[in-house]
Order: sequence, then structure tokens, then C-alpha cells
Amino acid sequence: MPVKAGFRGLFIMSLGLSLGVLSGCKPGAPEASQPQAQAPVTLGPEDVVRVESRELQEGPVLSGTLQARRAATMRSEAQGAVLEMAVEQGQEVKKGQLLARIQDLSQQDQFLAARTAVRVGHDALRVARSEEERNRKLVEAGVITRRDFERAQLARVQAESQLAEANARLALARQQVGRTRILAPFDGIVSERHASAGDVVQPGTQLYTVIDPTSMRLEASVPAAQLSTLKTGTRVDFTVGGYGDRTFAGRIERINPAVDPATGQVRLYVTLPNTEQALLTGLFAEGRVASLQREVPAVPISVVDTRAEPPTVLRVKDGRVERVPVTLGMTDQMARLVELRSGVGAGDVLLRGSARDLAEGTLVQVRPPREKPREPEPGVGGGGPPPAEPVSPPR
Repeated sequence: MPVKAGFRGLFIMSLGLSLGVLSGCKPGAPEASQPQAQAPVTLGPEDVVRVESRELQEGPVLSGTLQARRAATMRSEAQGAVLEMAVEQGQEVKKGQLLARIQDLSQQDQFLAARTAVRVGHDALRVARSEEERNRKLVEAGVITRRDFERAQLARVQAESQLAEANARLALARQQVGRTRILAPFDGIVSERHASAGDVVQPGTQLYTVIDPTSMRLEASVPAAQLSTLKTGTRVDFTVGGYGDRTFAGRIERINPAVDPATGQVRLYVTLPNTEQALLTGLFAEGRVASLQREVPAVPISVVDTRAEPPTVLRVKDGRVERVPVTLGMTDQMARLVELRSGVGAGDVLLRGSARDLAEGTLVQVRPPREKPREPEPGVGGGGPPPAEPVSPPR
């Protein structure tokens, strides 16, 4: 009998535990077991941009490689071995300075022969003139006939003709010898050296390239439809690779009068002063003809979804993301900014970058930018040396 009473007690205890578990699963459970509300997405300063008034410039964009406005490739005009290369690459030269000498023995021989022929011609002419004068006196005295005098005159004319021919050959020989000396065509810098002493060259072989670094030129093309905004002398602002945000100013020097039928574009030639010689040939330059300039509310082009019609932006309002249609205005291709004429106002916060993947209605919280800690002034707010620590007396 005591054993049955024990089994009965265990059965009642198990039944009570089961009822307790079932009561915990009823709809009246405590609020702590229900799911919590969605937390807002925290956005940093790099995820948002404010609509602000910015200065935009609109006009044709030009790009290309800088070249020296004046450049000359010095070539050999004679055949022979290079005796001397007088200057090195990167060296400054003056107009008329010797750059190279080429050995040409045949030209030297012709020059010496022509010079000798001129000396002989002068002597022959002097003798012929003396003979003519002597015969003149003899014919006047009746010693010789008129025919003998005319022969003396003919000899003098022939001597003059031979001397003139000798002078012409000497000038040609001097010119040929001069071609063995390569001279600088203007003040500049040697940008390339194409040969070395000892090389055997032919007429037309490149020896040096000399450039004038004080002025650069950019050749670029623009669509023919934009010609109405361009004219000679218009200012062009440039950024050059390797110089960061530094800008350089140039002006349109010439506009090609013919349109390329294949591309429908017109070639422009822009001159950039380089008096400081900061610019180098071969650098990539990008500029814009500032034909229109205004200060308008603008944002980076990447903020606007131009695939939609009309274009849209994602704005943060009352802590939520909303899609807003906007009307676009002028576009600054150089600064990558676009004007927002309607849809948003100055001060509105728009999403950019990866934050543009957030769905409409998403709760967001914009984290303010961190402020750099201000350095305390000397002697104010602990700016002086730290206080000395108290020293405990010896025990």
C-alpha cells in the first residue's frame, strides 16, 4: 500500500509540470518573448551628401597630350661618319650652336678644288684685263689691227665668265661642307639624341630633336555642334597629370576650318604658356572651355539615378529613405557635378555610394562627422606641463 501511494504522487507531479509548460505557450506570454523592432541603419559622412550651392562651369571638354609648340628634328644632310656629338639630352642650346659634326672627305676635297679654281680665275682675269688695256693703246697708235684688240676683249670676257663659274662652284662646295655641321635652329633644349660619335649616317638620318619648352600646345577635337561657343582667344583651364588639382590656363590659338567627315569633329589648337617650364611634353592634359558659369544647387553626378525617367535621388527625411524625382540643369563635366533645379532643396541630405542600395522606407541614422580634437593652448586647460606626482614620505 505505501508503494501505490508513491506512484500516485509521482503521477500528480508529472501532470502538474506538463500543465505548466502548456500554459507558457499560450498567447498571453510575456512581451519579452516577442521579436524586437527593426534598428535603424547607421550611415557615415561618406554615405551622404548635402545639396549645396556650387559654382558650375559648362562648355566643351578638351583632352590630349601636351606637345612643344616649337620642335625641330635635326637630320644629317651628308653621308659619312659622325665625328662629334657636341651636346647631350636635356642640355640647353642657343641658336646657331654646334650640335654635331660629320666627316665627309669628298666634300672637303671639292671645297679645296673650288677655292683653288677661284684663285686661278682671279689671276687669269687680271692678266686678261692687262692684255686688253695694252692692246687698246696699241690699236690707238695704229700698231695692231682692230681685230687683234677684239681678241683681247674676248679673252677678258672669257676670264670673267670662268671666274664667275669658279665662284659658283666654291659657294656650292662651301654649302656642302656646311651640311656636315649640324647647328641648333633656335634657343631650346635637346629632348632626344638619336646617334653617337662613330656612327655612319646617311642623308636624312635623325641626329637630335630640339624643342622650345617655353610654350606648350594641345591638340584636341570637339563636336562641330559646339563651335558656336568657341572662338580664337577663348580661355581654357587645364589640369595636367602629375600636378594634382593645380590648374593651368591656355587660350585657343587656332580652329581648323574643316570638319572631319568621319567623326564630325573639329580640331582645336590651344597654346599654354610655360615660362616656368613646369609642364613637360607627353603629359596628359584635360581642360574645358568655360563658355557658361553659374552658382546653382548641385551634387555629384553619381548621386542621381539617370536611368529612371525622370531622374531620381534617394533623400533622407524624418529618419527614412525616400525616392524623389528631380529636374536636372547644367552639368560640369570637369568637376563631375550636376545642377538640381527642382525636387530637392538646399540642405537636403542625399545618399551616395553603396548607401544608394538601401530600399525606400528604410530607417536610417546619419552619424555626424568626427571633430578633430582641439589642441589646448599653452597654459590653458592643461596645456602646460603635467603636474608632478606626489612623492610619499619614506616609511
